[in-house]
Amino acid sequence: MDNGLIALQLRDGRSVCIRAMAATDGEALVRFHEGLTSQTTRMRFFMMHPHLTPAEVKRFTHVDHHDREALVVLAGQDIIAVGRYDRLPGTTRAEIAFVVADGWQGRGAGTHLLEHLAQRARIEGITAFVADTLGDNHRMRAVFHHSGLMSESHMVAGVVHVVLDLGP
Repeated sequence: MDNGLIALQLRDGRSVCIRAMAATDGEALVRFHEGLTSQTTRMRFFMMHPHLTPAEVKRFTHVDHHDREALVVLAGQDIIAVGRYDRLPGTTRAEIAFVVADGWQGRGAGTHLLEHLAQRARIEGITAFVADTLGDNHRMRAVFHHSGLMSESHMVAGVVHVVLDLGP
């Protein structure tokens, strides 16, 4: 995938752009992550996680755009949301994850990320996304529920496991 910007409009009318994560996004990713509330990082990482390690920054910003993809949503030059998938080795499934900056939640950035990641995944031969999300992460669960993708889910010990069929 090239790093071309795609313009999007959020539900509240704000204009943002989406593009592929680049290896040079490390500093912007750290700024984004450190601006998240502890509640938001808990929803994403299942624990308090106020700082990314250098190894995490490298892993999150260095993707092959085939088995591992990451997209960023930008407001101006600032990252306001990140979505990614990682293919499960030897399968046509990929684990998917998102995080949206607190002030931008509920406006459709996660929905756009899911749609664009699904388009990319289909091209790469991925047939389903899997995700684990906390039971009280209602916004993420709503994104999955309203995606229009066939899904199955079950909860174990407060964690909801979701499978989204990407179809043909």
